[in-house]
Amino acid sequence: MLSLSTHSPARHRAQLIACDVSLTRGATPVLTHVDLTVTPTSRVAIVGENGRGKSTLLHVLSGALTPDSGTVQRLGTLGIAEQEMPTGGNRTVGQAVAEAIAQPLAAVTALDAAAESLAAGVAGAEERYAAALEHAEILDAWDAERRVQIAMEGLDAETEFSRRLDDLSVGQRYRVRLACLLGGDDDFLLLDEPTNHLDRSGLEFLSAKLRSRNGGVVVVTHDRALLSDVAESIVDLDPTADGRVRIYGNGYAGYREGRRAERERWEQEFERQQSEHARLQDSLSSAQNRLVAGWRPEKGTNKHGRATRAGGLVQSVHRRQDQLEAYAVTVPEPPQVFRFPDLATRRGAVLLSVDEVTVAGRLPHPVTFSLSHRGRLVVTGPNGAGKSTLLSVAAGDLDTDTGVVRRPQNVRLGFLRQETALPSDCRASEVYATHVDALQSSGTIPPGEVVGLSQLGLLRARESSRRIGELSMGQRRRLDLAMVLAAKPHVLLLDEPTNHLSIALVDELTDALDATHAAVIVSTHDRQLLRDVDAWPVLRLAATTESETLA
Repeated sequence: MLSLSTHSPARHRAQLIACDVSLTRGATPVLTHVDLTVTPTSRVAIVGENGRGKSTLLHVLSGALTPDSGTVQRLGTLGIAEQEMPTGGNRTVGQAVAEAIAQPLAAVTALDAAAESLAAGVAGAEERYAAALEHAEILDAWDAERRVQIAMEGLDAETEFSRRLDDLSVGQRYRVRLACLLGGDDDFLLLDEPTNHLDRSGLEFLSAKLRSRNGGVVVVTHDRALLSDVAESIVDLDPTADGRVRIYGNGYAGYREGRRAERERWEQEFERQQSEHARLQDSLSSAQNRLVAGWRPEKGTNKHGRATRAGGLVQSVHRRQDQLEAYAVTVPEPPQVFRFPDLATRRGAVLLSVDEVTVAGRLPHPVTFSLSHRGRLVVTGPNGAGKSTLLSVAAGDLDTDTGVVRRPQNVRLGFLRQETALPSDCRASEVYATHVDALQSSGTIPPGEVVGLSQLGLLRARESSRRIGELSMGQRRRLDLAMVLAAKPHVLLLDEPTNHLSIALVDELTDALDATHAAVIVSTHDRQLLRDVDAWPVLRLAATTESETLA
């Protein structure tokens, strides 16, 4: 189920090499001339926007997909985790575990049989015993079941072996499958979004196991903390200036630095080509204008002179036309850059205060805090502790049972909610324009402070013209963020702001939040974002104990 190879482990000799791999789905190129080498010590991450071919590359590496061109060499065993685990009728947790460690269990059985033959003095038993012992040692067969058990406990997976898989939730099945893989000890582990459905302790266990395991790792992930903790090389499938895949070394820091430098070069080359194309176009237009003017010579010019001049002008037009047609604009438009607007605020004044607020059944313990100019606050806590409730109360969307929320008049507040409420049948540009018009009509923002949708660098023109129902979840999230920023808020409330956003945009947003003059409250489970804002004050909400109070 999980391993695509029945060969014995190759250990230090293991190799997984993709050479010039290309694959097309329909008329769309998904992978183009990909080269990748994975060794037993490799820790490789594959990143990119949704639809860029991350899972496809994983399947090509595993052998589940055959590329249109190029080769993949495999030596050793592979364990691969899909994003979904088939239940297979009445299969149980115990059967899933047994299948994952079938080879080590068979090796122990073979060794026992060889030992019996050796004890009985069967001819050739010594050679069979030596071979069986070597095979069992390579597999570390005696420890296989214990390894899976440790992984199941570390991931908080179901440990009752008689439970049927189809009786488990998606998250529970996911953790069982991942535990089987981590305990399976293949030469290479190929994981597709392995952080889904894991709590904080499970995430930490996964990161530690991937760092320490004896064997190569290739992981598709959007989890920036996993990238930071585990990845040594990062394969970026997002668009590039020349259409080739980029591979960055030096982990997540190297990826961020390399991607930034790559984009700068891309923008410079794009600008150079566009400028040269514009120069040639202007030159052609000038020659065409001279040709038109040349047919209207001054009075008294003889016929031969007019013809001679016209012939030269025609040649000039043709020459410039040829130059323009010969000049190829080879560099595509570079990625958009997020442009966070300048959010002015009021110095010396309390912009938002929350005093002893509770909401029955949702925010049981009184919470107090206040924010002023450049104020910062991170709200953390387990699911059900009331983080989203607290932000809704602070935004004025939800009434309190006790306590009070104060916000001075004319203090603008922007609230990015977890879930979108955008009308799916309207175009993104129309929804944004209607929102901005309402902000102006209500006097929330003056005309001189209006931020156009294109100015933010969140959606391209072709995306803005689509109906919201046709946009991806990431594009809808970008539109939600744009509408929050359109109000030029003095206070920003962000509930799980990294949901559905690309790695690059989250990095840009994090930098912007650190620099803005607005007051900011963030509620998040994103481990890397929590690390990035570790200097901010923290309000920890708990479901069963009294919350910490910050003033």
